[in-house]
Amino acid sequence: MNSALVLVLALFAGVCYGAYNTPDGRIVGGEPTTIERYPHIVQIEFLGVFTNAWGQSCAASILTSRYLVSAAHCFEGIFYDVSRRRIRAGTTHRNTGGQVINVLREINHPSYGVASTYDGDINLVQLVSALSFNPVVQPGSIISQGFVFPDNTPVVHAGWGAVSQGGSASPVLLDVTLYTINQQLCTERYANLTPRPQVVTENMICAGILDVGGKDACQGDSGGPLYYFNNDQTILVGVVSWGHGCANETYPGISTAVSSYTNWIVANAV
Repeated sequence: MNSALVLVLALFAGVCYGAYNTPDGRIVGGEPTTIERYPHIVQIEFLGVFTNAWGQSCAASILTSRYLVSAAHCFEGIFYDVSRRRIRAGTTHRNTGGQVINVLREINHPSYGVASTYDGDINLVQLVSALSFNPVVQPGSIISQGFVFPDNTPVVHAGWGAVSQGGSASPVLLDVTLYTINQQLCTERYANLTPRPQVVTENMICAGILDVGGKDACQGDSGGPLYYFNNDQTILVGVVSWGHGCANETYPGISTAVSSYTNWIVANAV
């Protein structure tokens, strides 16, 4: 096991718990925050095919000085090439400041898109050179393999995505608190989505403000973190993946459940 990768093995002792038609994410209903609060998050910048300009389009979380965890769908597509991805770490502001490092390779999980369109939407991102750790660039903790949160657990999204559906990206880092939603209920709602039902698997976490809406992650937040706070420790439990619309009251946002892939992460982030 990589000693630089910190795992949280248990949060509730003795208890066993069982973004958007397109995979995009943004923070809706959030508040400005700072990178000092979330030194584990980085921006993933894309080099535009037609603009030939770099811009933040996804996010990721630091595992070690050379490896990040993000969403597989941020590293695919007809125009995808690894040379068109780089990261920016250690800055509150979008597209400016911090450490900028190119991506060497991505390792998309082999199950991505097999069971359903967005199942296994997680990957490892290896950097060309190592991050320089400091107070605003730090490796994070991840949840243990197989852990499932109870319903209505408070969790937090952070990112630079747009602040409203179809709106522009935020110039500064935002965060928002929402709550985990019963898996069966979430599955049933997406199964009844018209005109195209969607599949929610056991490898996903549904979170939002059910039947109220107004808070979510959407375009620009994909690949970014879903956190749980355990006292003063920030624990990565999800990776922003997909959903129907943004902050929809009926259809919660969905993140990849990190706990389904912790062992794979530890074995490959070397």
